[in-house]
Amino acid sequence: MVNPVPPASAGTTTAGTTTVGDDDFADLLPETRRALAHRLAVAQRDGRLPGVVAAVLRDGQRRWWGSRSIVDGHAPDPDVQFRIGSITKTFVAVLVMRLRDEGQLKLSDRLGQHLPAVGPAVGEVTIRQLLAHTAGLSNEPPGPWWERTDGALRPELADLLQHPPLPHEPGRLFHYSNVGYALLGALVEQLRGDDWYTVLHREVLRPLGMRRTTALPDAPHAGGWAVHPWADVILAEPLQQTGRMGPAGQLWSTADDLTRWAAFLLAGDDRVLGAASVAEMRESQAPGEEGYGLGLMVARADGLSLVGHGGSMPGFLAGLWIAPEQRLGVVVLTNTTSSPGTGFGELATDLLRIVAEREPLIPEPWRPLAACDPEVLALTGPWYWGPTGFGLRLVAEDVLELTPLSGSNTREARLRRSADGRTWTAEGGYWHGEPMRVVRDAEGRVTHLDVGTFVLTREPYPADGPVPGGVDPEGWRAERW
Repeated sequence: MVNPVPPASAGTTTAGTTTVGDDDFADLLPETRRALAHRLAVAQRDGRLPGVVAAVLRDGQRRWWGSRSIVDGHAPDPDVQFRIGSITKTFVAVLVMRLRDEGQLKLSDRLGQHLPAVGPAVGEVTIRQLLAHTAGLSNEPPGPWWERTDGALRPELADLLQHPPLPHEPGRLFHYSNVGYALLGALVEQLRGDDWYTVLHREVLRPLGMRRTTALPDAPHAGGWAVHPWADVILAEPLQQTGRMGPAGQLWSTADDLTRWAAFLLAGDDRVLGAASVAEMRESQAPGEEGYGLGLMVARADGLSLVGHGGSMPGFLAGLWIAPEQRLGVVVLTNTTSSPGTGFGELATDLLRIVAEREPLIPEPWRPLAACDPEVLALTGPWYWGPTGFGLRLVAEDVLELTPLSGSNTREARLRRSADGRTWTAEGGYWHGEPMRVVRDAEGRVTHLDVGTFVLTREPYPADGPVPGGVDPEGWRAERW
């Protein structure tokens, strides 16, 4: 077992304070840096954290980092490894999405098509369900607590499955499953012909320059500790290799490497996974839940829309979150099994909030469009679904925004024109993925818009318009009752 936290790198002062280079937070104000350092110090004290390191990024670059430790002169720097637990799942999900984008599988495929060893019941669940924790599998494998026991206890895939293996009907609800991600790791191994970490290193870590993300600890790394719930004493946690359960939580990483990973989850990288596929991972999948996409948690906190993942293993807690609308990200790592109250639990979101509130993004200046199709421009203006008003605005050369004219209607969408210019598709909201048709009469004049069968006309319920079910021939009238 190593020291509570290894020595920091040269040039970092750690005796109760945090010192970083000016270039690391050149875009943050001194007051913001102090607020971040204060929040980190409070978390270390109140959460009784042996060691903690945090980093904030904006626009893909680290702008601040800080650390605290119980040992003066031994606070971790961004190159010290911690175990990251279930953040590992985000990496496995990217490997699966790469296979999808290559045409090796479809997310709608049954697992048994590619991995028959799982048996008939589990073989029926889909890859999408496994990614989104809606496959109905148990949380954990059978036997003793897998995070604290040797993975050799479960040498075969069948050893990961409870009996019965599906406590819930697939697709019915969100039920977090470490077992599901162990099976996804086995799927990657089956289709790539190599162990999952070797594939990860070759296809993801190396291209992104993440040299300090490993399956086994690589010095300098923190030792894992448990803090007594009723006394200020600590206990060393054992280190176990988790075998087939590794894809659920095996990885070790650093604040520096995870900052790169957060930047990737914000923007994608064509060497690994394109921006569109990464954005797809950020979309919530679980029925009735806002909480999980494809390998990524989806949440709201302090008015921010967040995507990321938490992680825990004996002796370690971790968090990685991005706020795409603010182009912000945060990484927090500590070496304790649990932390009371708000010590660690809200640290990540509080650090994001501090930057978002104190230094909001400066919007880009308004500029007119470089090009404008007259036929598209003619579509803009007011439209009505029955008596409900919408405004259609041209916001980019091939993008329209449909927004309600009153707050009582929540249906809205961005409409993007296809490359051939023939069709429009809604993005986001009630009509997400639905087509919009521009309907014309025999003379070529636009009569109405059809958005997922919702007929929009230029005036409310026109007497001679294409309104489903027709319009009362007496038309609009005033009545005294």
